[in-house]
Amino acid sequence: MRVSHYFEWEDHITGGHAQSVRNQRKILDRRGIEYTTEPDLNADLLHLNNMGPRSVYYARKARLSGVPVLVHAHQTAEDFRESFALSNLLARPMRPYLEYAYSLADHLVCPSEHNRQVLEGYADAPKTVISNGFDPDMLAGYADLREKYRDRYDLSGTVAFMVGHVIERKGLRSFVETARAMPDTDFVWFGYLNPTGGGGLDRLLRKRETTKLVENAPDNCTFTGYVEDIRGAYAAGDVFFFPTKNENEGMALLEAMACGKPPVVRDIPTFEWLTDGTNCLKADDDFAGAIKQVQDSDQRERLGANAEAASESFELDTVADDLVSLYRSVV
Repeated sequence: MRVSHYFEWEDHITGGHAQSVRNQRKILDRRGIEYTTEPDLNADLLHLNNMGPRSVYYARKARLSGVPVLVHAHQTAEDFRESFALSNLLARPMRPYLEYAYSLADHLVCPSEHNRQVLEGYADAPKTVISNGFDPDMLAGYADLREKYRDRYDLSGTVAFMVGHVIERKGLRSFVETARAMPDTDFVWFGYLNPTGGGGLDRLLRKRETTKLVENAPDNCTFTGYVEDIRGAYAAGDVFFFPTKNENEGMALLEAMACGKPPVVRDIPTFEWLTDGTNCLKADDDFAGAIKQVQDSDQRERLGANAEAASESFELDTVADDLVSLYRSVV
């Protein structure tokens, strides 16, 4: 089997979307599946990871040529909202565009059951839920970085932390206001100040409200910007505070759980697979109350151990079986 594994705008997309594609290619490498990263209609399968106009063009050509098209449904109009300047406005035309783009697929890959349910309203193509997964090898040795990263950001006590782009959809306002309500607890957000990852485009696309929230955050709330070794974030933090409003899956959540960090999450459909009080704590508004619960070391260790156990089914080698099996069935 030879796969055309194409990721349009690969040089410009960061975060979980890009990490998912890297994970897929690790799977292909480990399973010995030949692939090219260019759109190639001589391949046995065209696997698309971002339905920009070039991907739509090649999906149409592939359908006409009899080459099966597999599309990873990373995006929905719903999770595009509250991301950057004009994102709410652009989400309106994005919906019909994605409905058309996804309809070109012979099969859609959905990173979560919630994502699959949302996409039922987009396209009739068959859908299979396959987690983006995480690579435990990428996290190896993270604990050795704890002192270095806590010293770097002057952190102490039980630290609530987040990993991801600094955007309102991820729960920025809730993060800042929870930190304000808990002045004796350190909060730290590791990640870019918007999806572009820096430079002039960063300033252009950053929402004014985002800048205001970051600039007016209390002293116990730190925004690190880009971190060269993301393992340092999982080492420095103690409670993964993820107040996101809409998520297709949440790869940083899986990584934090694998490091034994108990998650405090917003109670949204994406996280129905998590059990409140067993491997996480869920909240709608009172995040401070939940975080105070995991400041108790026994509670933190119990939830963290259960979270780590729950993460094992999302490891890359397990996800690999599902992806390779789907490839074979589609081809």
